[in-house]
Amino acid sequence: MADPTLAELAAALASGRTTSRALVEACLAAIADPAGEGERAFVSVDADRALQAADAMDLLRRAGAAPSPFAGIPIAVKDLFDIAGEVTTAGSKALAARAPASRDAVAVARLRQAGFIALGRANMTEFAYSGLGMNPHYGSPRSPFDRATGRVSGGSTSGGAVAVADGMAHAALGTDTGGSCRIPAAFCGIVGYKPTARRVPQQGCVPLSPSLDSIGPLARSVRCCATLDAILAGDDPAELVPAVVGGLRLAVPTTIALAGLATEVEEAFERALTTLRAAGAAIDRIAVPEFEAIAAINAKGGFTAPESFAWHRELLAETGELYDPRVSSRIRRGAGVPAADYLDALAARAAMIAGVERRLAGYDALLLPTVAILPPAIAPLEQDEEAYTQANLLALRNCTLVNMIDGCALSLPASRPGEAPVGLMIAGLAGQDARILAIAAAAEALLR
Repeated sequence: MADPTLAELAAALASGRTTSRALVEACLAAIADPAGEGERAFVSVDADRALQAADAMDLLRRAGAAPSPFAGIPIAVKDLFDIAGEVTTAGSKALAARAPASRDAVAVARLRQAGFIALGRANMTEFAYSGLGMNPHYGSPRSPFDRATGRVSGGSTSGGAVAVADGMAHAALGTDTGGSCRIPAAFCGIVGYKPTARRVPQQGCVPLSPSLDSIGPLARSVRCCATLDAILAGDDPAELVPAVVGGLRLAVPTTIALAGLATEVEEAFERALTTLRAAGAAIDRIAVPEFEAIAAINAKGGFTAPESFAWHRELLAETGELYDPRVSSRIRRGAGVPAADYLDALAARAAMIAGVERRLAGYDALLLPTVAILPPAIAPLEQDEEAYTQANLLALRNCTLVNMIDGCALSLPASRPGEAPVGLMIAGLAGQDARILAIAAAAEALLR
């Protein structure tokens, strides 16, 4: 099977056409391939532990006691999550001396209870503080697109996205504060889902911005993401029934989201809209002036700077020299945010959410490009701070709109085979996860 989905892997395991050990061995071989991205995609890999878990799942399946149909499928876990017995370094050297975790993060525990096997800790932007996925400590995983040039894979769940795209894992556990599941998915040609933040408990995950953080999956299909999202939320995975496209009312926000699009992004996005219209969807281009408030809310660092500084201040004082300067400088901005300004930002966000909810009341979903640009080359960004800053802002821009309205969203590949990777984002308001996943499943079938 080329790029198998979780359902296809589950069927192969159930029929005996493959085993968990075979799946894990194949992933470990891909990680170890010196011509591949394994060294940059993973911070650490525990091959022995993964193989032991695979043998255990194979024994349970033969005994008819597999904990779920997905038991034995290997996945990557972002280095932001606690795994019992391992050190959570969050893509940084500053936490290298930290004690190993005593228990799994809730999200990790739920996946392991279903029988998924954690292959290793996937690389990421240090402390999740960027949308590009570059990491000076562990290397910057390269997007599958134009690998000879070496382009960013998107952040902050960079290693997880590359692992899935390159067959080093069959799914990845990530986080999304301003696009960290969806941007890497778009840049690597896979699917990434940001659920309503409150769906998945945050315990055991290093925070970036508790006001905006959410935990989500990256995988090869909408159904894969829906399955993982259900498990992460503590639900039983149910069959995902695609929405009927005919009769859907979809909105394209013209405020902010369509500005400055790369030509390839605009062409792929418009082609996707044409496909959905042909299937019977009504698509309106609408202004969403509430989005204009985001710039003012984020002017002094938004929620991310003060909330991350509250977590990092002691660590910065002790080991600040070990941080990526691009990360530490952004975190330190939070020290200068007065409490009154922070409270004003909370109030402004609440007002914005209420306004967006009223404006979108008659629509089933929002449609917008996941990222306005194509994956930029890594080398120039390493040398040019201004280029890095501009690329980072453009990478994060559209996805951040959804986090700021406390919404849910999925990024779906919208480009044709051989084209540069472009993501179509299908987004909804808080609590509309089931609807958005159903619409995304229908769109996926049409676009593929």
